[in-house]
Amino acid sequence: MDLQFGVKENRFREEVRSFMRQSLPDDIRARQERIATLGSNAHDQRRWFKILHDRGWSVPHWPAEYGGTGWSAIEKFIFEDELYAAQAPEFHWIGSHMVGPVICEFGSQYQRDNFLEPIRSGEHLWAQGFSEPGAGSDLVSLRTQAVLDDGHYIVNGQKIWTSGAFEADWGFFLVKTDITVKPQKGISFLLIDLKSPGVTIRRIPQINGESHLCEVFLDSVEVPRENLVGEAGMGWTYAKFLLEHERTTSSFIYWNKRELQRARKIAAAETSAHRPLTEIPAFRERLVQLEAELLALEWSVLRVLANDGADQQAGIAASVLKIRGSELQQSITELQVDLLGSRAMRYYEPEPVDHGASDTWPAHVPGRTSVALIARAATIYGGTKQVQKNILAKLAFGF
Repeated sequence: MDLQFGVKENRFREEVRSFMRQSLPDDIRARQERIATLGSNAHDQRRWFKILHDRGWSVPHWPAEYGGTGWSAIEKFIFEDELYAAQAPEFHWIGSHMVGPVICEFGSQYQRDNFLEPIRSGEHLWAQGFSEPGAGSDLVSLRTQAVLDDGHYIVNGQKIWTSGAFEADWGFFLVKTDITVKPQKGISFLLIDLKSPGVTIRRIPQINGESHLCEVFLDSVEVPRENLVGEAGMGWTYAKFLLEHERTTSSFIYWNKRELQRARKIAAAETSAHRPLTEIPAFRERLVQLEAELLALEWSVLRVLANDGADQQAGIAASVLKIRGSELQQSITELQVDLLGSRAMRYYEPEPVDHGASDTWPAHVPGRTSVALIARAATIYGGTKQVQKNILAKLAFGF
C-alpha cells in the first residue's frame, strides 16, 4: 500500500499553494486568522469567490459543463486542504456544495441559466430552509405548505436554524405540496427569493455572542412555478442527493487540520513555570492523541475518495466520518481553550476585527472560546450523533 501522494499530486499542491500566496488578499487573510466563528463574513466570501471564479476554481466539484474543473477526487481534496491551510474564507457551502449540485443534476434549463452563474461568481449567497420547529432530525414531519395558484406557489410556514439567512439572497426550501400522500411523497424542493414580500427573517442569539442562525417566516409568499426544482413531490429525493453528494465534507477534515495546527501554535506560545506547554506532559499527550485521531480520520477520508464512489459502503462511511469529525471539532477546540487557561475567560465580540495584540492578550487568544462554544453543536447539526449511530446500526449491522 502506497501512503504517499504521487508526483502529479504534489505538483498540483504546489500550484494551488502558489495561487493562494499570490491571490488571497492580505486583509482577508488577516481577518480569517482572527475570526471568531466557524464561518466567514459575507463580504469576504463574495470577494474571494470572485477571485476563485476568475481563476476557474470556484466550484471545482461541479460537472465541467457547468463550471467545474474536472479534477480528480484527490485533487479536489488537495485544493480544499490548501485553501484552509492558507486561512482563505471557507466555501459558501450552502450555495456551492448543496443547492448548486442539485440544480446541475435536477434543475431546468431556466434554473441553470439563472442561478448557477451567480453562485459560481459569489454574487448570490444562499440559505437552506429544511428544519422547522418539531421537524429537525425527523424532517419528513415538516409542515410548511406550498399551494399552486395561477402559476405561483403560495408558501406559508416557518423554518428555523437557517444559517446565514439574514445575509443571503436566496433560499432553497423543502415544502409540502401534497398532504394527501405519504410524507416523503408530498415534499417538493423550491427556490425562494429572500427579498420576496411575506418573508421575515429573525436572527437567533447564540451562546458565543453570534446570531448567525435564523428563523424564517413565510407568510403567503408568492413563488413562481418555474422555481420548483425538478418534479413536484420529489423534494425528498433531491434532499437525499444533496446530503449524500459530498460524503466526506461532514468530516470537517480541513477545518480540523487547520484548528489542530492552531492548537500547536498556542501550545508553543503559552507557558507554565517558564516552560512552553508543548513541554508539559499532559498537554503534549493530548496533542499527540489528537494528531493520531486526526490522521486516522484523514486516511479514512482519502480511502473513500480513492474509491471515488465505487465502494458500496461509502454511505456507511459518511456517518462514521460525521461522528468522528464532529467529535474532533469539539476535542480540538476544547484543547485550545485549556491551553489558554485564564486568558480564555475574556469575552471578545464575534467580529473579525483587530483587537490589538499585546503581551497580555496575544493575537492567538481572540475567538478561541467563541469557536469552542459553538462547536458544541457540531454533534447536532447536519444529523445528530444519535441519528448517525442509528443509520450505522441499520446499514452496517442490519439492526
